[in-house]
Amino acid sequence: MTIPDPDKIVSTIDAMVPPAPEPENAVLTDETRVVRWTGPLFAVFSLILLPWTIHIAGSLPSRQVSTNNDAAWAGFDVLLMLTLASTAYFALRRSRYLATAATATATLLVVDAWFDILTTPGVQRIESIALAAFVELPLASVCIWLSWHAQQLKERRIVLLMRRYRGRLHRGGRRERA
Repeated sequence: MTIPDPDKIVSTIDAMVPPAPEPENAVLTDETRVVRWTGPLFAVFSLILLPWTIHIAGSLPSRQVSTNNDAAWAGFDVLLMLTLASTAYFALRRSRYLATAATATATLLVVDAWFDILTTPGVQRIESIALAAFVELPLASVCIWLSWHAQQLKERRIVLLMRRYRGRLHRGGRRERA
């Protein structure tokens, strides 16, 4: 039995989803390994969160200090799942909205870690700390880097588009003052 090459799997998934038809994507498409892997990985993360959300909704008490505690946490996990999925979608499409989606995802991951640690009683707090330290906060760090990286790419794309536009105006003899 041969083990499939992960890069080949990601390339296959990447080929299935075309870049978003935004003007700046025609100039520079980011092909770095981290960005190429982001879409498939975040799609998996959002799918993993689905059974977890169902588990949380069914296992948490409906009343703790506040009413609807179970619904509040399950609803928050649904929002987190949606931001993970949107980050995956925009990364797969190489969309300019990736920076915004990654920032929202990072924010929700940090908030989730914070409230999990502070609201978990007793010995279960150790599980919350481990989850925060090894999953939520590292993933939030990846999202922050991804947001910064996507913003840098967007700025480079805009500069390249402006150079092309100015070059066309200059070659056409209609150079206008800005």
